[in-house]
Amino acid sequence: MDEKSIVRIFEAFFEKYKKTEGDRTSWSAHWTVYTSGRSFEINMTKCPRGTRFKIFCDKAKVAEIEGWEAFLGSLNELEKKYAPAFERSDFFTQMEEML
Repeated sequence: MDEKSIVRIFEAFFEKYKKTEGDRTSWSAHWTVYTSGRSFEINMTKCPRGTRFKIFCDKAKVAEIEGWEAFLGSLNELEKKYAPAFERSDFFTQMEEML
């Protein structure tokens, strides 16, 4: 799946499912996939500091990434390190199906 599709899908998902983080300056949405008894979650938060991504594998936080460019640049490493829990095409295809 190409980067433009990933951004389009995640932004649309965020707009549909975002929730406030209390003071209405921060909003977040998360998506989790379950594969072979494992879980992989990405939480996207938009706040005055920018867009941030918190990555969880099997409910443990494994990374926090700031900005789209850094996030997209990390996908190969995340796939390599956390497969089969994370495969970008499967993850974002499932997210798109919720839209």
